[in-house]
Amino acid sequence: MGRRRHKRKNSHVVIVTSDAVDATTRHFRIRSWIVETFVILLCIVVGAAIGYILFLQDLRVGEAGQVQIVQQQEIIEGLEEENAALQSQIAELNSTVQILSNTVTQKTESEGLLAQQLEQQSIPTELPLKGKATFEETPEEGDPMCIITVSSGGMVVAAASGTVSAVNDDGEYGHNVWVDHGNGYVTIYRNQGEIKVKQGETVRQGSTLILINEENNRLVYQMMKDGAYIDPMDVLAING
Repeated sequence: MGRRRHKRKNSHVVIVTSDAVDATTRHFRIRSWIVETFVILLCIVVGAAIGYILFLQDLRVGEAGQVQIVQQQEIIEGLEEENAALQSQIAELNSTVQILSNTVTQKTESEGLLAQQLEQQSIPTELPLKGKATFEETPEEGDPMCIITVSSGGMVVAAASGTVSAVNDDGEYGHNVWVDHGNGYVTIYRNQGEIKVKQGETVRQGSTLILINEENNRLVYQMMKDGAYIDPMDVLAING
């Protein structure tokens, strides 16, 4: 029968000494499994501590990330609000520009119409009188003229807007009034009535030039274009 082998048990000895003179040395024997268990527990504790620290770091990073995301969202929302406000301002400015453009267009059209009206008012197309009148036959010789008999109380008026360029005594017709219309047209009014304008005065179409009564009811009306006499009847717009 062979020799029975005994399992060898390992153990650790801890020696505790002191610096005192009468100190004794103490020996503590610790089983190996206790040391191993202690080391394992220590590793577990250290690992848990490290894991907890890493967890806290991850948690802090996550919280910081969440905060950053919230801040970014707030910034984005703020930019969106600013963009909406800018879009609203742009829309209002566009509306204002459109209104101004329409106003300018209307003003330009109005000015154009006014210019046309003023230009039209400067062409002597209207009758040079107010009141009842009859036209006489005009002489074929001499400068073209239009002879009109005006009823008492009538008025000789400017056939178009312009400036009184001359007021003279007329040996044959009493007086003569010249109106320059600034576009090549000049109209001449010859009558014995009371003159109501003076040289250099600006008159509008229909402005009174001469008052008519029973003794001076004959008007001689003449017209010039670019310095040459023309027949007034070719320009007058007579209705009826």
